Amino acid sequence: DDAHPLHARLSYELSVVAVDPLDAVRAAGGWMFDRVRAGWKVKVLVPQRYDSRPFDILGVRACALETNFDLVTADPAALAVSAQAWGMDARMRRDVVRAVERRAIEVSVWGSQPSEMAGRVEPVQHRLSPAARAFKAHAMAAAGGDPATVTATEEFHSCALWYPSDGPDLISVS
Repeated sequence: DDAHPLHARLSYELSVVAVDPLDAVRAAGGWMFDRVRAGWKVKVLVPQRYDSRPFDILGVRACALETNFDLVTADPAALAVSAQAWGMDARMRRDVVRAVERRAIEVSVWGSQPSEMAGRVEPVQHRLSPAARAFKAHAMAAAGGDPATVTATEEFHSCALWYPSDGPDLISVS
């Protein structure tokens, strides 16, 4: 039962909030792919009109943010938010800041660091596996981006408070 309080920790879940598929794939596509390969359930929440093909390529589930806002706050093991999406909804900002204050989940932001997160997060990066780079390039093309822009790392600001037993996938850059 997904409502059981231990379910979120027994099956790692990452919720990602982005303004559109290209935003999510460009900034976090490789990280999402590598987390799926590691057994995580990854869902991306984007505004209502979106093409799910980039997410299908990465193996992640896409949801419309407007009708699934509760999935953002459903206490996943990790939450990632685009700095562009940060300004979309005051409830989301409030809930993300509360999650950081509770120190219960890993919270990552890409793009410019929101002022509410100052001093609470640190710069980190994820080194993409070769498979993640390949799948991200295809997802970038499907999202209307340039596959040639895929790099070996993705950068975030994060308060990664715990790690799976096989070690962290977000490495501090400070």
